[in-house]
Amino acid sequence: MKFITKPKYLLMGCALALGLAVPASSQQPQQQRIERVEGYLATPERLKFNESLMKELRLPPGFEINIFAQDLGNPRNLAVAPNGTIYVTRREQGDVIALTDTNKDGRANQRRTVASGLKFVNGITINRNRLYFVTDTHLYATDLLSNGKEGKIQTLISDIPDAGQHPNRTIGFGPDGLLYLSVGSTCNACDEPNDEHATLLQVQPNGKKRTIYAKGLRNTIGFAWHPQTKELWGMDHGSDWRGNDQPPEELNLIKKDADYGWPFCWGDRRPDVYLQGNPDGMSKEEYCKKTEPPLLTYTAHSAPLDFVFYTASQFPAQYRNDVFVTMRGSWNRNPPVGYKVVRLRFENGKPVGFEDFVTGFLRQDGKAQFGRPVGLATAPDGSLLFTDDTNGVIYRVSYVGDKKSSSQRSQRSQLHSCHQFV
Repeated sequence: MKFITKPKYLLMGCALALGLAVPASSQQPQQQRIERVEGYLATPERLKFNESLMKELRLPPGFEINIFAQDLGNPRNLAVAPNGTIYVTRREQGDVIALTDTNKDGRANQRRTVASGLKFVNGITINRNRLYFVTDTHLYATDLLSNGKEGKIQTLISDIPDAGQHPNRTIGFGPDGLLYLSVGSTCNACDEPNDEHATLLQVQPNGKKRTIYAKGLRNTIGFAWHPQTKELWGMDHGSDWRGNDQPPEELNLIKKDADYGWPFCWGDRRPDVYLQGNPDGMSKEEYCKKTEPPLLTYTAHSAPLDFVFYTASQFPAQYRNDVFVTMRGSWNRNPPVGYKVVRLRFENGKPVGFEDFVTGFLRQDGKAQFGRPVGLATAPDGSLLFTDDTNGVIYRVSYVGDKKSSSQRSQRSQLHSCHQFV
């Protein structure tokens, strides 16, 4: 596919106040105008993967990257079993596979199929020696047996709300022992008819007693609990077709019964003037004041996917309890952004900023890419695994420190500048 940039000019049927000064004696209403939004379809050409492209990747000093597995088709998300088995969901193949590295050389050498016939399978996690995985409408579980295999697959939920635009469900177990299930919106920006859309649901481990934990979350695919504070954090996707730089992707502290504003608000509780209609019984401005603002924001249309706190000891101590986030990359922005793994730094349990961790998948001119990061997991040895669902690769990032010569490290040590947040 060649690089495409197609400007889309959308004439919105709602007015945006300009905030122009009006003399006190004037009886004229505040001036308004119809806002025209310019959006782009900007799709970098996908380069077919080969290992020679890896020389273009950039990491912080002391880190190296290699292939853990390849030729996997469409690997999405990862879960690591206590015995070291890496479970992988493959959405397009509709299955769950198991990878093992039996000789401990940092590369998978065995593969088998665990489950198949699972349209839109995406999220996966392990809790108390049970493997859970989820499609757009079904939640499944199976026991992990002592012989290294899996037991009979059980269907726990069969009526997760239909998917629409966002079929990629994700799951995770909280410190309270309950299962959390992300259900994205069915649309870009609309008033959803089903209360469970654009939410994070809370469910008993057996799939019973489903309740809405938080709402107003357009598509919070990546979420996790801070290892020390036990607070729940997640990255939410902003709506498309609001311009190159708005709305931003949001980092939220997700609290029970809280409302994060979508579809009527974005960013720091800003009303979405491009959405027709208002919430029931109030204006957008009134509604947005009652919602939760993000703690930080990130470049619009970057498409954050997985979100994992690093708690292992292989990486330097300053990485402990920080987050890694995959940015799959934009299609609705010119120039394109994302196509990388970033680090979200925490200090004293609070987020302080983003910085690049693995970059280079997107060429500097933005016209071609050879990787779209999706799923993340920490391997048993403390290395970081992440998937590329476009080229069928799982990468492994490890810290080697002084084991690499300074000249080798300098080739991969160039860090891109930190992002600004608003």
